[in-house]
Amino acid sequence: MEISLDIRKTIDENAASYFEAAKKAKRKLAGAEKALEKSQQQLELLLQKKGLAAVEKSGKSAREKKWYEKFRWFVSSEGFLCVGGRDAATNEIVVKKHAENNDIVFHAQMQGSPFFVVKAENKKVGQNTLEEAAIATAAFSRAWKLGLSHADVFYVKPEQLSRSPKPGEYLEKGSFIIKGKTADMLAELKLAVGMADDGSIMCGPVAAVRKQCKNFVEIRQGSEKTSAAAKKIQHRIGGELDEIIRALPSGGVKLA
Repeated sequence: MEISLDIRKTIDENAASYFEAAKKAKRKLAGAEKALEKSQQQLELLLQKKGLAAVEKSGKSAREKKWYEKFRWFVSSEGFLCVGGRDAATNEIVVKKHAENNDIVFHAQMQGSPFFVVKAENKKVGQNTLEEAAIATAAFSRAWKLGLSHADVFYVKPEQLSRSPKPGEYLEKGSFIIKGKTADMLAELKLAVGMADDGSIMCGPVAAVRKQCKNFVEIRQGSEKTSAAAKKIQHRIGGELDEIIRALPSGGVKLA
């Protein structure tokens, strides 16, 4: 490091000059740090106000999401909540944690299918709900990607499912052994996406979405990417784009 000295001054005088300059620089630095802190506080306040203004302009407040929104879900035309897994891990959670006595569990007759649980809440589940749960199970299965128009689905009671394989057998995560007879159905792969009264995005059978949502769009299998289709859906029904993308089935989509 190089130090410049004034030859007209003594060593002590040069040292005093540097000391005074250092004090001035320190005061400037402290002032700059204080000004920066104040500016950051003002910026944060401005962003908060801007966020509140956006909420007020849209007429909406931050919505508290329900527990089932982390899964596949819809409310049937008869008012029954139907919850399905998104992958092997959530399939297991849906069945083991959320399937209770009197509930009904659906699965497609192929690998790559969600388990859908119809929450009976100690009420008799009607035929319309059974058919809608079968449609959702088929549509959110691998059958959608394969371009199938229909898929075979079955349903059982929760007590018919077991995670205990026979000695020497291996059971993959999210899979269950089915005990006893199953009730079989053939389901057509047709869905709709709509916004419920609480602002949540619901994707499910057309009859269910039509009943529960004022604004909705019917969808079919197609070649359009999920993100592009979601933007078109958002334009027609509103809602958060990320929620719409998350609600759509895996594979190509087209608006009906």
